[in-house]
Formats: sequence, structure tokens, C-alpha cells
Amino acid sequence: MTGMLRRAALAMACAVMLIGAAPAPPRTVLFIGNSFTFGAGSAVWKYRADTVTDLNGEGIGGVPALFKLFADQAGLDYQVSLETAPGKSLEWHWRTKAALIDRRWDHVVLQDYSTLDSDRPGDPAELIEYSGRLATMFAARNPEVAITLTATWSRADQVYPPNGAWHGKPIDRMALDLRKAYDRAAVRSRPPARINPVGQAFNCAFAAGIADPNPYDGIAYGQVDLWAYDHYHASTFGSYLAGLTVFAGITGRDPRLLGRNERAASELGISPDVAEGLQTAAWQATHGHACAKGPTS
Repeated sequence: MTGMLRRAALAMACAVMLIGAAPAPPRTVLFIGNSFTFGAGSAVWKYRADTVTDLNGEGIGGVPALFKLFADQAGLDYQVSLETAPGKSLEWHWRTKAALIDRRWDHVVLQDYSTLDSDRPGDPAELIEYSGRLATMFAARNPEVAITLTATWSRADQVYPPNGAWHGKPIDRMALDLRKAYDRAAVRSRPPARINPVGQAFNCAFAAGIADPNPYDGIAYGQVDLWAYDHYHASTFGSYLAGLTVFAGITGRDPRLLGRNERAASELGISPDVAEGLQTAAWQATHGHACAKGPTS
């Protein structure tokens, strides 16, 4: 009888412990950026907008919605929000949207204007100043906040046409220049930030032969175009690659584990072979590996 009572007491204690152990709340992520973050000109723009919270109420899904779906497939619980505006810099978000975004977040993803400074392409001064101001604001709400900066891609329209700020330079150069600027901003940030190397993931996709590096002379057979019709914004393929890179940067997970039959790729019309190749490019960029070389002929 004593043994039965002891077992009953133990069972009751275990039940109380299980009832009292509430599940951990989802981690919160805020994306701040512009049309590069929301995927203008691609199928990603309004994709799965009901799975994320657009703080501006514009029904945008974009890269944040891709991140959310990748996280769900990986068994990770994130509550994803975004605050975006086309053609705007981090300075604009700081001056215009601070009251809306100034709250507690676990992760914040910051993405600046595509040439850094619209008047002085490549000048990192405003990126450094306003990413730093935003990071300090968020750290005041949550000292443990993780800040990541999304270093964007080379714009074909800034490389190939004669009036482009990077005209005459290799297609990978603009992305590398932007990465250097974001690195400077990251070390000056308080708390220090980490980099989502999206531009370098684009470079890896070019090197591997997955994507055509020059849309102005046509897209080669068997390759995809990472840019939208304007040779400026990302296409669906480019936004998918951006989402994979940010997913790896925030979660630390290997995007290749999502697999060639990953759900967003299937829904967006990205073939299993291309999905697998873009996952590899994202992994290479986020882990500092040399880009895999594609076929030479």
C-alpha cells in the first residue's frame, strides 16, 4: 500500500510539473529594409503575407515570409514582423518609423539602400551611423538583442551600362565593396552586429554556374536570372537565395538541410536542382567557404 501511495504521489508531482512547464514563447524577428527586403518585382512580394506581421499594414510577405517558412520547416518557432518602404535608407527608417519599431525584439535584420548612399554610391558613412543608432535603440529595449546586417548584391544595372557607378568592374565587385562597408558598420555597432552575406551568395551562384552573371546578353540555357526585369531588384530566384542566406545567418542552421524539395521552392516554381544549388550557395557564403566552380563549357 505504501508503495502504491508513493507511486501515486510521484505521478501527481510529474503531472503538476508538466502542467506548470509552459512552452517557451516564439522568438521575435523584425526585418527593416526596402524593396530588396520585400522582393519588389518578383513573386515573393506578397508571398505568404498572412504568416508575418507587416507593421505598415501593406500586406507584404517578401524575404521575411520566406524566412518564416524555412524556420517552420526546420522546426523553429519565430514570430516574424517587417517594416519596409521602397527606395528608403536606414536613416529614413530611423527618422520616420522609430516610434513604430521601438520595442523589444530578439532579432533585428537591417538592410540599407542598395548603393549605400544614393548621392555618393559606395559611401558607408550613413550606413555606419544609422545602423548604429538603430542597434542602440533596440539594445535599450533588450540588451540581448541580436542585430544582423544584410549586405546586398551587385546590381547589374550599376555594372554593365556605361552610366553605372561600378561600370567596367567585375560583376562580383559591387557586392564585395558593399560587404566591406557593412563590415565597418557591424564592428561600430553597439551591440556588434553580424552580417548576412547575401551579395556573396549571389557571387557563389554565379561562380557555380547556377545563375547567369550578365542579363544584358541573355540568360544562358540551364541558368537562372537572379535579377528581376529591371536588372536591379532580385528575381524570385534572387529573393529565394536572400531568404536562405538570412535564415542561415539568424538561426545558424545549414540551409542545405531544407532539401531539394523545400516547400517555398515548390510553391514559387523553383526546380529542385536550382533550389539545391541556391541552398549550397547560401551555405558557402554564410560559412566563408570558397564558391564552388561550375562547368567551364
